[in-house]
Amino acid sequence: MEDHKIVQRNLALQREWYGEPLGDRVRRLVVAFSVSQAQLADVLGISAPMLSQVMSGRRAKIGNPSVLARMIMLERKVLTPDVASGAPEALQRALEDVRLSKPTVSRDSLPVNGADDEAVVFPFLRRLADRRELSQAADVLGEDFPALAELLRRAGKGRDV
Repeated sequence: MEDHKIVQRNLALQREWYGEPLGDRVRRLVVAFSVSQAQLADVLGISAPMLSQVMSGRRAKIGNPSVLARMIMLERKVLTPDVASGAPEALQRALEDVRLSKPTVSRDSLPVNGADDEAVVFPFLRRLADRRELSQAADVLGEDFPALAELLRRAGKGRDV
């Protein structure tokens, strides 16, 4: 198979397995934490060349579940107020926490029906906006971004802050 076809197949597999190409997810983390790809690779516990191959689609998957778990940990930390503020010390602390972590993936650590995501995302959104604002934002986004609009609507159904 030609290199171009392999990359396209791998990117399609990444969309299926991870929801989007891993390059997109990794680039967001590089920007959010103001680090290089090599620094991010170190935090994740993967070699820089391997991370580059996954990002470019030359490799389809992250074979080590702990590496994927660390990536998800970083994505969740971006949603915490101190990291979201961009404070350099908060960014460094989050990176170091994840780098030193020893995550395991087991049947007991996986969320059911997104409940774990809601436990992190909904309180964060509710601190940013009240029920009415979340509903209005959902209405604005609804047609073009229905999944995001639904998330905002569900977050808005909770208590007012």
